[in-house]
Amino acid sequence: MSGNTGMEQLIPIVNKLQDAFTQLGVHMQLDLPQIAVVGGQSAGKSSVLENFVGRDFLPRGSGIVTRRPLILQLINSTAEYAEFLHCKGKKFVDFDEVRREIEAETDRVTGSNKGISNVPINLRVYSPNVLNLTLIDLPGLTKVPIGDQPPDIEQQIRAMILQFITKDNSLILAVTPANTDLANSDALKLSKEVDPAGIRTIGVITKLDLMDEGTDARDILENKLLPLRRGYIGVVNRSQKDIEGRKDIKAALAAERKFFLSHPSYRHIADRLGTPYLQRVLNQQLTNHIRDTLPGLRDKLQ
Repeated sequence: MSGNTGMEQLIPIVNKLQDAFTQLGVHMQLDLPQIAVVGGQSAGKSSVLENFVGRDFLPRGSGIVTRRPLILQLINSTAEYAEFLHCKGKKFVDFDEVRREIEAETDRVTGSNKGISNVPINLRVYSPNVLNLTLIDLPGLTKVPIGDQPPDIEQQIRAMILQFITKDNSLILAVTPANTDLANSDALKLSKEVDPAGIRTIGVITKLDLMDEGTDARDILENKLLPLRRGYIGVVNRSQKDIEGRKDIKAALAAERKFFLSHPSYRHIADRLGTPYLQRVLNQQLTNHIRDTLPGLRDKLQ
């Protein structure tokens, strides 16, 4: 599955720190090693995270759905259930209930007018399908206020994302749909501001199956177009129709695998594409990243 077991224990330790800071309300002061997920509004961030878990559990809809940072701690375990830091001791086994709880808890802090707040929701998901991994899901970048959103919603979201990704210890998962021009990617534009050399940014390209016929993203995935030190990984998520029709995530992962193996432009790199590969890479990179940043973190904690 993954490397050194001693190293594997690092992620749960950082999770505990993260919970403690959220409860104390000092979550922004200490620079914890973490992976922040950044992308435009319908880039496919939610689908990537749900595919890791193998369950539908994130709120969906139009407009800004993620309005508070969601610290998602995935923990490999034989049983499958979820827990929220704000509902101590309650085990959620129904993932529809998890979604409703995220919505209710978001409204509790932000009100129901689609405003945003940087107070995180901490959610742990225990499952045999996940590798130990902690991700922070951030609101999608938006351009135009909807309904009674504040007119400066774009600046607010930008400021919140920057708060998480400016820190040297955070890895940035920049999610960009393949059917838009990479040069206009909101996620890459923002990550470039704080990580100009592309050292801590991991590119994820979604919607590869929706590209115009005759076009492909081969140059991007081979890291030739806008190179990142950690490269790009392509994934194929379920379509809106699949989600509404409740297409099983296992079936979706099989379809994704088949897509890469049978596509003339991607066959040769199929073993470095897809959701399971992305999950392994992130687990490995987060573990290495925590190992590298631990000495500095220890000094700060003391």
